[in-house]
This record gives sequence, C-alpha cells and structure tokens, in this order.
Amino acid sequence: MRNGYNQSLVWGIAVIAAMGGLLFGFDTGVISGAIPYFQPYFAIDDSMIESITTAGLVGAILGALFCGRVTDRVGRRSVILVAAVIFCGGALWSGWAATPVQLIVARLFLGIAIGIASFVVPLYIAEISPARMRGRLVSMFQLMVTIGILVSYLSDLFFADNADMECWRPMFYVGAIPAIILFVGMWFLPESPAWLLSKGREEACRAIMNRIEDPAVVETSMARTLEELRRDKEQAGWREVLKPWLRNALIIGVGIMFFQQFVGINTIMYYCPKIFLMAGFGDNISAIWASVGVGVVNVLFTVVSIYFVDRIGRRRLYFIGMAGIVISLVALAACFGFNALLGEAGRWVAIVLVFVYIAFFAISIGPLGWLIITEVFPLKVRGLGSSIGSLSCWVFNGIVTFTFFKIVRMLTVPGTEIVVQGETAGNPAGAFLFYAVIALLGILWGYFYVPETKGVPLDKIEQYWRQGGTPRRLGKTEL
Repeated sequence: MRNGYNQSLVWGIAVIAAMGGLLFGFDTGVISGAIPYFQPYFAIDDSMIESITTAGLVGAILGALFCGRVTDRVGRRSVILVAAVIFCGGALWSGWAATPVQLIVARLFLGIAIGIASFVVPLYIAEISPARMRGRLVSMFQLMVTIGILVSYLSDLFFADNADMECWRPMFYVGAIPAIILFVGMWFLPESPAWLLSKGREEACRAIMNRIEDPAVVETSMARTLEELRRDKEQAGWREVLKPWLRNALIIGVGIMFFQQFVGINTIMYYCPKIFLMAGFGDNISAIWASVGVGVVNVLFTVVSIYFVDRIGRRRLYFIGMAGIVISLVALAACFGFNALLGEAGRWVAIVLVFVYIAFFAISIGPLGWLIITEVFPLKVRGLGSSIGSLSCWVFNGIVTFTFFKIVRMLTVPGTEIVVQGETAGNPAGAFLFYAVIALLGILWGYFYVPETKGVPLDKIEQYWRQGGTPRRLGKTEL
C-alpha cells in the first residue's frame, strides 16, 4: 500500500470492523422470528420467553462490564477477535439447545460477545477515523447493526415452516457465518493508532496514521494525543471517570443510552412478530414478513442518518428523531387502543406507524447513542467510558425487554384485550403510551445534555470538559 492518505482504506477498515455490528444486530433480531416456533416447541409461556430473550442481555451486561479495562490493556483489535470466537460458539450452541434452560445459557454466552462488540467496535472505528469522517464511520456500526437485524429477519423467513416447529434451529446456526468473516477480516487489520501510542509504540502508530490520515496533520495529531496521555498518566480508571470535570461526559454516556432503550425500541426488535400478531396478522410467516419490512426501514433510515450526521450535526438529528418517536408512539397507542373500531384496517395502520417509529429512531438516537459515547471521554479512559455507556445500554435494554409483556398486561384497559391465535393477550396500547412519555422527557434532557461534536477533534472535547464547558454549548464555542 502506498504511503499517504487513503480514504478507501479507511472505509474498508470501518466496514470490516463493523461486521461486529452486523453480528450484534443479527443476534438481536434472530430470536424475534424464532420465538413463534420454539415457544410451542418447548410449550413455554410469555414469562419464559422474556427470560430467554433477557438472558442475552444479561450476557451483554457481563461483556460490557468486564471488558472495558481489558480493551485498554490488550488492545481494541485483540478484543474484537475474541468476540468473533464467542459469537461463533454462541450461535452454534443456541441452535443445539435441547431444553429452554440450555437455550437460556447459550443466549447468555452469546450475549457476552454482543456486549463486547457494542463498545469496542465503535471505539476502534472512532480512533482509526479522521475527525472529518468520524461521525459517518462510527455510524457505520449502527448501519451494520440494522443490516444484521434485517439479515436475521430474512434468514428467519427463509427457514420458517409452519409445519416444522423445529425450524428455529437453523435460524440460530446462520449466525456462525458472519462471526467467521469478522475473525478473518480483523486478523488482517491494524491496531488502533491511539492505543498504540498509549503503549509507547510511536513508530507503529505513525505508520498506520500515514496510511489513514492526511500526512500533513499526522505529527500534530500524534503530539496532541501524546499530550493528552501525559496529562492523564496519573489519572486513569474509575477514579478519573468519576471526577467532577468528567461528570457531564458520564451523564451523557449513561443518559443517552437510557433514552435510547426506554423509548421501547427493542420491544419491536425482539417481539416484532408477536406485536404484529396482536395487530391482527393471522399466522407466523405473515408476521415475520411484516418484520422484514421493519428491518428494511431500519437500514434505509440509518443510511440517511449516516449521510446527515456530519452535515447537520448530532443535536439537530436527535431532536428531529425524538419528536417523531413521541408522535408515532402516541399514534400507535391510539391504533391499538381503538383496534376494535379500526377492524381489518387496524393491522395496516399499525404496520405504517411501526415503520414511522423505526424511521425516526434510525435517523437519531439509534446511531447517535453509540457515536456520542465514543466521543465524550478522554483517551486514557475512553475504553472504560465507552464500556460504561455500553453497560448502561444493556442494563436498560434488559429491563425493557424483561418487563414488556408485564407492562402490556398491567396497562391493558379491561375490555380491550386482544385474542392472538385463539388465546387472550393484553393490549400494548398502554405500553406504547408509557414509552412515548419517556421519549418526551428525553427531548427535555437532550436540550441540556446532548452535545454537538460534529467535526470537533477528540482531544479538543477533553479540553472543553476540563475548562468546565456545558454539553449544549459544545461545538458552539471556539476551542
């Protein structure tokens, strides 16, 4: 490879690394289409379904909790390689599961890889990206998450067979294929330049940066990073993250993940066919077809977000998306609340409103959550800070996923129950209204805490926090 800036190389590295996002998305979405088959196969109720689904999220919490410091010690690339191995093993184990308990354990193991990938992949991409491209490249992770979800829905649809309740097994097996691709691809990629510099490997860092960055700014960028490392040399770890000057960064990292999850996104991603059955679809395959539409919308509007994130900025996308989420959730609640009056048309109205909801999520807080947590922490604790954000995501995701059917039953107005495949179920109208209220609070929180990091070098963001800057003024102040 010639010496000098190579945009194609940067994009190639980002795409390969973002395969971790595809696996994240695949293993998030695959259970959606598998549930209608392994539920009757194992003869289990909705509470056990919540437990199996949540097991993957508990694993993700463990992965995010214990790998932050490991990533800062052994490197971003090495941790991604380990995650690829766990992804492969977890996919095969899930397909082999002979009992619900075995499936719970397999999903927990697989979740560890999801938790690792959810913070180390965006972190790796952020540190290997030129500042002017960082937003688009890190958002590539979220794009690959959405592509992974779509691929899982299509895979579910391919294997779905109403005459074979064991067709869920190959749905899980397919996840081993992208895991192998990620492992092979990452084997040939370089380590993060910032991490190399933190370990004193200046020549290795310089060699990589000369290939991915404009050579005219390499020495300046390295000098800034070295100064950042020197300043943080005696101040690494939890003690530093909890210091007052990083309080805003911590609030942002945890808060944005709270609202990302508590607007209810993964109730759609995990339970989409069940929700569409509640909306009036008559069989599993029809409901999975509708889920494929969700996956397509998710991918398309994540592409829109990638196009705009470095053009109109993070804050504007956040507020556009959250406003749309509030409106679509309120409308969805009304659709289910008056489903008896809407009749046959109700299921089509529900599909359109779910699509609108997914579109607004995909252009805003979906990718922005993962992008912003890689930007607001200083280099020395960036791995730890990103893992805190990722850990928060999985804790909140687990709470939402484990409580969805419980909230549906608790907030169902008597007389509005829905019959699904011959059995009486709750009505999700109250649950969607609950998530809409949280999204509205997210708009208020975002006014004070969502920063504008578009085009701002990572070392300048640290400098801004040290000067006592407030989140909503970041990007508006000369640094």
